[in-house]
Amino acid sequence: MGNTHRRWLETAVFYEIYPQSFYDTNGDGIGDLQGIIQKLDYIKHLGCNAIWINPCFVSPFSDAGYDVADFYQVAPRYGTNDDMKRLFDEANNRGIRVCLDLVPGHTSIEHPWFKESCKAEKNKYSNWYVWSDSAWTRTDGDYYFISGHAERDASFMPNFFYFQPALNYGFANPDPNKPWQLPKDHPDVLALKEEIKNIIRFWLDMGASGFRVDMASSLVKNDSDFAATSAYWREVRDMLDEEYPEAALISEWSNPKKAISAGFDVDFLLHFGEYSNIYNSLFRNELYPSPVKDHMNTNSFFRKNGLGDINLFLKPYMEQYKDVAGQGYISIVSGNHDLQRLAQGRTTDELAVVFAFILTMPGIPFIYYGDEIGMDYIEGLPSKEGAYFRTGSRTPMQWNSAKNADFSQCDPSSLYLPVDSRKSAPNVESQIAQESSLLETVRRLIEVRKANPALCADGDFTAVYVEPCEYPFVYMRSNGSQKLLIAVNPAGKPVELSIQATWPASDARPLLVKGSALYISNGCLKLQMDGVSYGIFELE
Repeated sequence: MGNTHRRWLETAVFYEIYPQSFYDTNGDGIGDLQGIIQKLDYIKHLGCNAIWINPCFVSPFSDAGYDVADFYQVAPRYGTNDDMKRLFDEANNRGIRVCLDLVPGHTSIEHPWFKESCKAEKNKYSNWYVWSDSAWTRTDGDYYFISGHAERDASFMPNFFYFQPALNYGFANPDPNKPWQLPKDHPDVLALKEEIKNIIRFWLDMGASGFRVDMASSLVKNDSDFAATSAYWREVRDMLDEEYPEAALISEWSNPKKAISAGFDVDFLLHFGEYSNIYNSLFRNELYPSPVKDHMNTNSFFRKNGLGDINLFLKPYMEQYKDVAGQGYISIVSGNHDLQRLAQGRTTDELAVVFAFILTMPGIPFIYYGDEIGMDYIEGLPSKEGAYFRTGSRTPMQWNSAKNADFSQCDPSSLYLPVDSRKSAPNVESQIAQESSLLETVRRLIEVRKANPALCADGDFTAVYVEPCEYPFVYMRSNGSQKLLIAVNPAGKPVELSIQATWPASDARPLLVKGSALYISNGCLKLQMDGVSYGIFELE
């Protein structure tokens, strides 16, 4: 990577924690920061050396904390700012970095800034949110407004749900006939932008290592090419480079080329946006189909039915990969709080192949809490804190088979969400140190990744065998003289493959394999793979 300050990202493996569902230490049925502290040794044992915590600030929790009411205070249900400081310190003692979730595009309607902005009398915060010029405004072009909420004669623009008013970063091309559309350099807009920087400084000074930025592209309005929004993030990056050079910026943009050029270090490939097909075609085409010619491909590549097509992923991925190489990283996630669980409809063996892929690709891998043990999506749960269908992916971490899966000692009726009560529900205790378990497989994969420079974020990537609607997918990772060949066969059928090597190799040493073997003879690689298998081989 071009930047020399954030070298820690080269070997980073992130663990996403949804704090209210991770571990409860005070018996109120909601996870807390002390719970994260108590489980740091588990995270270290897994091999993850970085954590992303979903929003844990003061909030009415209408959107699970993404409706912030105070950016400077930990929500009491999670603990205190002192607890956060202790978490930073304890994590650092174990070689683990902690990144927080920054929500810069909006606040809660309960935020004091917004309450002041609602007042009829003009004040410091009147222009910190996007307001129309009339309480009767309901729509305006591509924008819609919430009317009737405020004392002032105006309607406010929401950034997501109605209770999340959009902070005002101005308009890239304000309409002169609509004076409420402030330019991006308006003094009140500039004051808001500085306040966001102050929030960033506050948590970095306390010990945070960076931020995952929610809805990173949503700031400046009427910004069709995101040029104005990107300019602000580059301004933030410049501030960080000067004051906090090791601090990482991770974007929820799902467009790595734009995000990295805007100053972010990492961008997620996700299930939405212009490049959603890259991610969905791997794991979730059944839920978010990718267009293929004149019909819809509803099969993921990583499914046992073997009906997916790796090219739906590889071609657009390579375009993005080449665009950001040396400047930043792409992240392929196991899942997150907005997606149905990876384990939905997959066996443990299938999940192992998925992790073999995620943990041997370039960029920064992110593991959603519980995915490493195969926690499943729970159907039919009523919506909790604005989660709707996402509720089933936010249930408590399953530590063992005791009461409440040992997430909390409270009465089950007081749990934030019910635990998976099925007899087949996985848990940490039953898998830890069990060689064939998913947890142990993920731990070993992380260990292999961190022990081999070719597998780290900056290692080169080359596709070796990729055929439309065919299996397996074979690729090479290299760094200097080290060359590793990785093969993944998610399909249920065994495959044999011969590949004429275009690089010198006389032998192949297996680093971690499941149901696969590789032989080299006279420059020809012979690969044998069982159904649902993978192999990581060092070429010598």
